[in-house]
Amino acid sequence: MAANNIYILKITSPIFAILILSSNLMITPIKSQEFSREVSKEEMGLKTEKLSHLHFYFHDIVRGRHPTAFRVAESAITKSSTTRFGFVEIIDDPLTMGPNISSKIVGRAQGMYASADLNNLGLLMVLNYVFTEGKFNGSTLSILGRNAVYSDVREMPIVGGSGVFRFARGYARASSHEINMQKNGGAVVEYNVYVFHY
Repeated sequence: MAANNIYILKITSPIFAILILSSNLMITPIKSQEFSREVSKEEMGLKTEKLSHLHFYFHDIVRGRHPTAFRVAESAITKSSTTRFGFVEIIDDPLTMGPNISSKIVGRAQGMYASADLNNLGLLMVLNYVFTEGKFNGSTLSILGRNAVYSDVREMPIVGGSGVFRFARGYARASSHEINMQKNGGAVVEYNVYVFHY
C-alpha cells in the first residue's frame, strides 16, 4: 500500500509543481494598458469652445466633361421608382465661396448619398467636408443625415470632425441655389454650417 502511495506522489508531483508555479504567476501583479480612463480638457489641449459659421456652395455635377458624382449602385426598383429608391452616388464635389463653379474653391464634399425614401425624394447623406483654405485648411467636418431635396431648407447634423474641428457638433442648413438637369444633371446648393468646436 505504501508503494502505491509513493507511485501516486511521483506521478502527481510534476502536476503539483506546475500548479504551484502557475499560482505564483497569478498572484504577481502584471502591468497592463487601461481600456479607458478619464482625461481633462487640459490634457487634450482643448481651450474655450467656440461657435463658427461657415458659408459655401456645394457643386454636384452628375454629367458632362468633368463629373464629380458617380452612381455605383442601384436597386431592382430604382428605374421604376418615382424617388429613384436605392441608388447610391459616390461624390467628390467642389465647395466654393460663391455660387459660380469658377469662384474660389475652399474644400471638397467627399462621401456618398443614396435615395432612402420610397415615397418622397429623401437622400441619406454621408459626407466629409474637407477644407483646403484658410485656418480650416486640412480640417474636416462629418455630416450624417437626411436631405429632403425638395424642401426649401434642409438641416443635417454635424456628427464630428478632425483637425481644428475635433469634437465638433452642430448642423448644416442646405438650400438649393440651382438645379440644372439639362446642363449637367446636378445642382448647386448653398450651405450655412454652424459648428461648435475648440
